[in-house]
Amino acid sequence: MNIKLRLKIMIFLQFFIWGSWLVTFGSYMINTLHFTGAQVGIVYSSNGLAAIIMPSLIGIIADRWVKANVLYGLLHFLGAITLFSAAEISDPTMMFWVMFFNSMVYMPTLALSNTISYYYLENKGFDVVKDFPPIRVYGTIGFILAMWIISLAKIELSNIQLFIASGSALVLALYTITLPACPTSNARKDKSLVSLLGLDAFVLFKDKKMALFFIFAMLLGVALQITNTFGDPFLHDFALNPDYKNSFAVKYPAILLSVSQISEVFFILTIPFFLSKYGIKKVILISMIGWTLRFAFFGYGSPVGGGFLLLLLSMIVYGCAFDFFNISGAIFVEKEVDHRIRGSAQGLFSTMVNGIGAYLGAVISGAVVDYFTVDGVRNWQNIWLFFGAYTLVLAIIFAFVFKYNHDSNEKENVSMKQ
Repeated sequence: MNIKLRLKIMIFLQFFIWGSWLVTFGSYMINTLHFTGAQVGIVYSSNGLAAIIMPSLIGIIADRWVKANVLYGLLHFLGAITLFSAAEISDPTMMFWVMFFNSMVYMPTLALSNTISYYYLENKGFDVVKDFPPIRVYGTIGFILAMWIISLAKIELSNIQLFIASGSALVLALYTITLPACPTSNARKDKSLVSLLGLDAFVLFKDKKMALFFIFAMLLGVALQITNTFGDPFLHDFALNPDYKNSFAVKYPAILLSVSQISEVFFILTIPFFLSKYGIKKVILISMIGWTLRFAFFGYGSPVGGGFLLLLLSMIVYGCAFDFFNISGAIFVEKEVDHRIRGSAQGLFSTMVNGIGAYLGAVISGAVVDYFTVDGVRNWQNIWLFFGAYTLVLAIIFAFVFKYNHDSNEKENVSMKQ
């Protein structure tokens, strides 16, 4: 089989697993298991904790001792077991620990899938920069398709979504057996443990501009986790109103939410233009405004009439909000830091956004949801407007404290390279 096709299948399954439960799991816990907002937030915080701890450790193992494709398959096999186990759990504390273990074995596979893809493409003489993005887009397709299947099958409130995710992980684990071997590398065996763990990038905090950038990236990571955790439960709660019970947003909330991922694909294409013309500061500000609009549209949206248009606009603006800080931020880091610590810097950026930011976002959003819940009824408008106020204040502070002089005649101003 053509290596590109094989990688497309691998990447498709990688994100199909995640799409089967990440968006809809919160609704299952709230509506079926009757967890509180705080309990749901704690369960989702496991992703952030795992993103802080595991990727670097697994990367060391893959570099030094175990072939990347073998380790990748083993992790997905363990993930299949934990997802299957989670489907039988109804206790919040036990759910956290099982999903924490699942996150510990799943989160490193995101980086490993890239490592495996890069190796195979380079080994076959392909240009990674040119040939990997068309392969990676199949991950987005897999994520969206999984959401559609879960929604169309009407199992968003059922543990069946976890069984589907488990089965998909098992299929991927078995599929990796058929992949060619990825040899361990000697390239990093001479490096110190500090370098291997990516800790040398913390020197960037000595630079005020980069320190502020990483802090604000973490604070925006909080906003991302909020919608991952409570976007689907929000739409499900419209079913409590008889006027909305048969609306599209209530019947197929995950399909509506998938428009967010579709929007991502299109906004990615605009990043080179916006970065070159306006620079990273204005692009991040646009992202913050995008997050504010995302929450405001949620706050005033409803499943019918003009309210549905607001919900749809919230999904569309998500692509801008996410891409303009996540993808643009990674590009900024790549251009701005010394080439000797680029890998560590990217790891630090990911840790701030998907680790610390995601953890804080899950825990804080759960507490906020409970604060605006009275007698089991959640005041979603106040919840979303609270989060919208958060990102708006963030944008105002960022505009004043982050100093960056963009030269539109250059692709990026590289001030930290030596």
